[in-house]
Amino acid sequence: MVDSSLTRPATVLVVDDDADIRELIVGQLRQENYRLLSASNLAELRQTLREQPVDLIVLDLNLPDGDGLSLCRELRAEGSDVQIIMVTARGSAIDRVLGLELGADDYLTKPFEPRELLVRIRNLLRRTRSEPAPRNGTMRYAHFGPWRLDLQQRRLVAPDERLVMLSSAEFRLLSRFVEEPNVVLARETLLPERRATAAFDRSIDLQVSRLRQKLAAVAGGDELILTVRGEGYVLASGVDYS
Repeated sequence: MVDSSLTRPATVLVVDDDADIRELIVGQLRQENYRLLSASNLAELRQTLREQPVDLIVLDLNLPDGDGLSLCRELRAEGSDVQIIMVTARGSAIDRVLGLELGADDYLTKPFEPRELLVRIRNLLRRTRSEPAPRNGTMRYAHFGPWRLDLQQRRLVAPDERLVMLSSAEFRLLSRFVEEPNVVLARETLLPERRATAAFDRSIDLQVSRLRQKLAAVAGGDELILTVRGEGYVLASGVDYS
């Protein structure tokens, strides 16, 4: 049976309190085969998420009824795997790092070239909507080190059954490691949508660092993902399925 979520047009929700910016982004996206929604604040965003499925959110950080960063953190804590591209006038590296740490999948600083946003949206949606099923598609868990990765619920399970939620970016990254354990994976392999600039892109380092912090919560977990200088990263563990 074909998953209907992969055959329907992707739904993109544009959230910005500036009506002109919302209309500009929506206008740019109309050339794509997307179902487009918009919201001017966090309350409207929440209402939309309750009423219908959304694949990607273009999220402004400065909204009249709250901070987009807090909303991003809350969605990830709830287990949401919706794609999030943060768009903000804040241009410092600290803001970008904080946004990615809280679970954003990408980050753009205003002013930006609308075409660049379009390409980033296209790349994120292509990656997530065309992801193949796990090699052991009938299995639910991938066991590595002291951890289990729940392939259906997209979360980590500790030996004591404690659950650790993963952002969509973290789940994709860990799944990639699990698919090829004990194999050194280059940056270009782990970040294919930015292959041309992967050698200089620090976001992969940030994602690996976040994963390491979560894995280190269990004894032995801090030695699972190793850096191979000049080559990439490796999951230093065998993987079994159940």
